[in-house]
Amino acid sequence: MKIFEELQARGLIAQVTDNDEIRDLINNGGARFYIGFDPTADSLHVGHFMALCLMKRLQMAGNKPVVLIGGGTGYIGDPSGRTDMRSMMTPEVIQHNCDCFKKQMERFITFGDDAAIMVNNADWLLKLNYIELLREVGACFSVNNMLRAECYKQRMEKGLSFLEFNYMIMQAFDFYHLHQHYGCNMQFGGDDQWSNMLAGTELIRKKTGEDAYAMTITLLMNSEGKKMGKTAKGAVWLDPNKTSPFEFYQYWRNVDDADVMKCIRMLTFIPIEEIEQMEKWEDNRINEKKEILAYELTSLVHGSEEADKAKTAAYALFSGNGDSENMPTTELTSDDFQDGVISITNLLVKCGLTASKGEAKRLIQQGGVSVNDAVISALDKSFTEKDVKDGLKIKKGKKHFHKAILA
Repeated sequence: MKIFEELQARGLIAQVTDNDEIRDLINNGGARFYIGFDPTADSLHVGHFMALCLMKRLQMAGNKPVVLIGGGTGYIGDPSGRTDMRSMMTPEVIQHNCDCFKKQMERFITFGDDAAIMVNNADWLLKLNYIELLREVGACFSVNNMLRAECYKQRMEKGLSFLEFNYMIMQAFDFYHLHQHYGCNMQFGGDDQWSNMLAGTELIRKKTGEDAYAMTITLLMNSEGKKMGKTAKGAVWLDPNKTSPFEFYQYWRNVDDADVMKCIRMLTFIPIEEIEQMEKWEDNRINEKKEILAYELTSLVHGSEEADKAKTAAYALFSGNGDSENMPTTELTSDDFQDGVISITNLLVKCGLTASKGEAKRLIQQGGVSVNDAVISALDKSFTEKDVKDGLKIKKGKKHFHKAILA
C-alpha cells in the first residue's frame, strides 16, 4: 500500500485541494511539505502528536519535511479555535520554546542534509516592511472572503482584534516564502486550519502562477472547542518532566472505548493489516487494545525502556501489588502544610488530581478517593508531615494513581 492510500486507510485525510496531484506527489516522494508549530509553550503536547506522526510517515516514504517554528507568528497568536486573545510572549520566551520543540521533534523525524529542515518564520516576518506587505500581499486578499472563514466567524461576536485578523495573511505569506526559498509545494495541518491553508495556496498561485497544494488531517478531537489531551492538570505534554512516561501511558490506557481503534489507526505505526485483524477481536479484549495503544505511543515518545517501566508499573498497581516506583509523584514542602497538616482537598489539588477544592469534595462524597488503600469519606481528613514523609499512595476513581512525598 502506498503512503497516500495508507493515510486514507488510517482515516487521517480530512480535506485536500487537489486529490490526484497530491496523491502522485507524496506517493513518489516528491512532496517538500511543511507543518507549522507556534511556540506557545516550552513543550509539545499530544495535540501536536498527529502532526509529528504524519511527518514521520511522509519522511519514511521519501518526502522532505520542513518544520516551521512560528517564532514570528507567535508574536500575533492564531485565533483558530479560541474565544479570547492569546497572551503576548517576550522574544526570549519564544526562542526558548522554539529550542525545546526541536529537541523533542528529533525523536520523530531526521534532520540534516537532504532530510528534514527546521526554519523559524521570525527570520522573515520580523523584517517585513508594512507598506510593501500591504501592496504585494494584501492586494491578493478579499476581506469579504476572510470574514467568511470559520476561524474569524467564531470570534466576531466577542471581538476580533486587528492583530489577530492579520494571522491568516502571515500564515499565507509563510507558505509563499517557503515556496520561493525552500521549494515547498505542499502544506499540511489540522482541519481547523483549512481557511488559512487555502489562503496560502491561492497566494502562491496568484503571485507565481505555480501550483501549491494543501491537505488537512482529521483531528482526533476537534469541534465544540474540545481539545485533545486535556486533564485536570492541563495538557498532556511530551516533555517527561511535565508529564511522566507513566502518566503518558495512563492517558492512552484510559481513552474511551469508542476511540481506541481510531487512535491505533491514526497514531501508531502498526501495519494496517494487523489493525484490521485487531478490529475483529471480541469486545472483551478492549483492555488488551488499550494496552497496545498505550505501549506503542509511550515507546514512540519516550523509548521502549520507559514504556516497559510504565507498563510494568500499571500492571502492578491494577493487580493490587502496589508497586509505586514509577508512579507520578508530587513533592510537598513545609509551605504546603498549615499547622503541621495538609487537608485531603488541598492534597488532591496540589497533586493535580482535581482542579479545585470543590471538585475534590464532590469526588470524596462519591467515594472516589482512597489513600494508602483506605477509602476517604471525611471531608476534613488531613495528613501530617510524617504521614507524607512515609509516602502517600493516592487513588482517584479506578484508574488514576498518584504518590505524594515530602521533599
